[in-house]
Amino acid sequence: MATDAAARAPLELTLRGVLLGAVITILFTAANVYAGLKVGLTFATSIPAAVVSMAILRFFRGATILENNIVQTIASAAGTLAAIVFVLPGLIMVGWWSGFPYWTTVAVCTTGGVLGVMFSVPLRRALVTGSDLPYPEGVAAAEVLKVGSNSGAGDLENATGLRVLMLGSLFSGGFALIAKMKLVAEEAGKNFAIGGTATGWSTSWSMLLIGVGHLVGISVGAAMFFGMIISWTVLVPWLASSGDLSAGVDALVGGTFRGQVRFIGAGTIGIAAIWSLLKIIGPIIAGLRSALAASRARTAGETLDLTERDLPIGIVALVTLATLVPIAWLLWDFSAGGPVHDYPIAVIGGTLLYLLIVGVLIAAICGYMAGLIGASNSPVSGVGILAVLGASLLLVLIFGHEADPTRTNALIAYALFTTAIIFSIATISNDNLQDLKTGQLVGATPWKQQVALVMGVVFGSLAIPLVLDLLKNTLGFVGMPGAGPNALSAPQAALISSIAKGVLGGDIDWGLIGIGVAIGAGVILLDETLGRARKMRLPPLAVGMGIYLPMALTLLIPVGALIGSLYDRWARRSANPEFAERMGVLAATGLIVGESLFGVAFAGVLAWANRHSPIPPNDAPLALMGESFESVAMWLAPLFFFGLIAIAYAMTRRMVASVPPVSEPPVDQDIANYR
Repeated sequence: MATDAAARAPLELTLRGVLLGAVITILFTAANVYAGLKVGLTFATSIPAAVVSMAILRFFRGATILENNIVQTIASAAGTLAAIVFVLPGLIMVGWWSGFPYWTTVAVCTTGGVLGVMFSVPLRRALVTGSDLPYPEGVAAAEVLKVGSNSGAGDLENATGLRVLMLGSLFSGGFALIAKMKLVAEEAGKNFAIGGTATGWSTSWSMLLIGVGHLVGISVGAAMFFGMIISWTVLVPWLASSGDLSAGVDALVGGTFRGQVRFIGAGTIGIAAIWSLLKIIGPIIAGLRSALAASRARTAGETLDLTERDLPIGIVALVTLATLVPIAWLLWDFSAGGPVHDYPIAVIGGTLLYLLIVGVLIAAICGYMAGLIGASNSPVSGVGILAVLGASLLLVLIFGHEADPTRTNALIAYALFTTAIIFSIATISNDNLQDLKTGQLVGATPWKQQVALVMGVVFGSLAIPLVLDLLKNTLGFVGMPGAGPNALSAPQAALISSIAKGVLGGDIDWGLIGIGVAIGAGVILLDETLGRARKMRLPPLAVGMGIYLPMALTLLIPVGALIGSLYDRWARRSANPEFAERMGVLAATGLIVGESLFGVAFAGVLAWANRHSPIPPNDAPLALMGESFESVAMWLAPLFFFGLIAIAYAMTRRMVASVPPVSEPPVDQDIANYR
């Protein structure tokens, strides 16, 4: 009987699914690395991966919803592991690395990612099956998989979704292309004096930002707008009033924002992340108890339902301990010749203990927030700031404030390297719980998804250093030596490296951090009050991001959130509301993917154009217009930009209306029998 059941088992973890997941992971990883470096945000890849997977696997015999779920699980690593770019470029900015050592970077991403999977295993029962968290992206991915598993109309919906995704990609990539041709301006803005102070405004004509705004939603968009208003109408003018206008308005405004306001934003994000942790200590403890109970039940010979079978807690513990060995070697090798080797056992041993404790806590924070507002909005930036603060303060306790700048710089680099591993833990634990929610809704086997995500971590890790090196060598990062006009801002990496410098160098302004903490406490109180009154929330972490990200990277995100809200309002009135909303998500994802992939391709064009190292370098190899056209391009940009956005959403609505509504797809009988 058992043999017959095994023979009838639906396909789930298959070689073709793994290979397809690998290809999608590498493609979306490249897009997310660019998006993370440009705007400090990455996008969830589960839904577009599921759509692409179903469009391809339907041509193969025997494809099932569970096999498609494995593909999206593997590919989802691309949407989260790429957030490592929030830290690693900091090693370039502080001058410790001149490039990204391939195998070292791979090892950092892989070891941290594997720990992220392991730490999130005991959280599944508390935060997925035993909680009422909405998991918006996980539920949406499950609905996409259910519809795609149906025949007939389901195939039509899936094909429509793929067309919508490609439409958004073509529009955003096309606009980015004409911007690089200098036919339209890429950005607009102006700094100006007001009395004895100064402030400014700016925006990037980036469809990627519109897509991000649609995905994060109106609540997060409004919170970021609120933070931006605090930053540019209150903090910048207030702090700039004590500055020197004789150096020029641009220098005053830019220096005030980078040197002071962003540290206030760091304080806001930090207190918001701590508040998130305090709210979920109970579910964390419950999850650990449940995981231990399941392990005892398995040991006693009880048979668990397949949908309740995680990786055994013993294997989780062994893999965790085994992963600490290469991490210890990485820390030893990275710190060779520096002050860490004065007390290697104490420092590296303490770092491993710090990674374990903080890693578990951060896994819980990110997992909870992924369940609450989605993986795309999880507070990875906030926990990264807390992690680098903790790592830096521990090094200060051991070494104090070094008088030798070389030793100080080595400790700064060590703190960033440690934080990079923690970032990998945070991003993957965040993603794993979202995937497990999808799996719960479609009847998947948790341990197979956990294994699949480990594979996704490996595939993404192999691609990340290649893309990072390409972008660093061609576009560069703001703040690094030799950065050109196309330099990527890498906002989180700049902030996190600044915090490490300030703490270890002894010159961090704790007063600015304290102001941010006070603002964050006020926002937390406001958010909780709104929640009790059942009003729209203002997530404190999003407010903090609005404070510390440049306006050029935030102004259009609330606009995108408003566009997404208007689209969803139309979708809820349509004949097939859920399908219409999913297509809106895919249209927004396409806007992100298209511009991001073009950005990576443009980096390749720059590399080719400057292959013989011309001096000065050619920063605009695609330009068709000269400086005399700039004033015209400035006016054309918003017309083309919003015109194309309107056309993209109008075409999406027409494609949605052309698909007749379908009934809820029946449960796959093979899966039902097997369960």
